[in-house]
Amino acid sequence: MKRSLLNINLRMCALSLIALGVSLFASAQTHYESNIAVGGKAGVTLAKLRFNPSVPQSMLLGTVMGATFRYVEERHFGLIVELNMEQRGWKEKFEGTSLSYYRRLTYLQLPLLTHIYFGSDKFHGFFNLGPEIAYMISSGTSSNFDYNNWSSVADQFVLGRETDQFTLPVKYKFDYGITVGAGMELIMARKHSLVLEGRFYYGLHDVFSHEAKDPFSASSGMSVLATLGYYFRIK
Repeated sequence: MKRSLLNINLRMCALSLIALGVSLFASAQTHYESNIAVGGKAGVTLAKLRFNPSVPQSMLLGTVMGATFRYVEERHFGLIVELNMEQRGWKEKFEGTSLSYYRRLTYLQLPLLTHIYFGSDKFHGFFNLGPEIAYMISSGTSSNFDYNNWSSVADQFVLGRETDQFTLPVKYKFDYGITVGAGMELIMARKHSLVLEGRFYYGLHDVFSHEAKDPFSASSGMSVLATLGYYFRIK
């Protein structure tokens, strides 16, 4: 019940952020001079899944890359739309053993972000926040043991440990959540700039089936991203 209320509140926040972004965009068109930039970005991700019941895990290292469109206001506000490919998933933690298992989930993601910036003509600090939707395009598993016959590999570690996630098929490829980020932008010339950003993504949709008969009631994603990007101003 508490988790359902939390998800409802977060969904309301996501809708509010969309409304804020649209409002800023409309205001920009009618009141202020604007500028438009396009660019690309690439970087690394650290991801995990929030399982319930919990699963011992560490952050899984992956990559992210994509294209971005930015509409910016003269008075410190704007709107960013991106199309990215991001690797998510999770990595199991096996204390005191050499066992290794991870599941990598690759998504096409579409964030719609409110962009708030400040600074001079040469340097900007900024915050980005807003909703994101994504669709899983691939899922792959890597392991140094036979996870289909886990109990025969490590009998002593089975007791009290969830193991169904090793072989569970993906049920929901569509995902949505909330993204927040902060960073800095170095403006090298009027039309060129470099952007360094850190982001946090909080997913609101599960990966695996969550019916009463299923082993997990929750399996939603979260990730931390660090990217370096380039913008070219076209207006």
